[in-house]
Amino acid sequence: MASQSNTDAHWRKTTRLMFMHLGVWFFFGYVIHMFVKPLNTIVIPVLGFPLGFYMAAQGSLIVFVVMLFMFAKQQDKIDREFGMAEDD
Repeated sequence: MASQSNTDAHWRKTTRLMFMHLGVWFFFGYVIHMFVKPLNTIVIPVLGFPLGFYMAAQGSLIVFVVMLFMFAKQQDKIDREFGMAEDD
């Protein structure tokens, strides 16, 4: 059984990680889409697509999937640091 201070420290790190990922999610989910028209002036050289179109169509989705795996890895690291990891 984990001590109360260990549990509190684990919860603080987990909460910080969660809010950090929610901030990145909010940025790519909402903020980027507010600036689609100005971003359309930038063209991706290799693809030839305007950056705003690409971020609205696929870029945000790619970021969300990458964030999902990063969050799982980071949370597992926090769990192992505090001795709360699930057995493999």
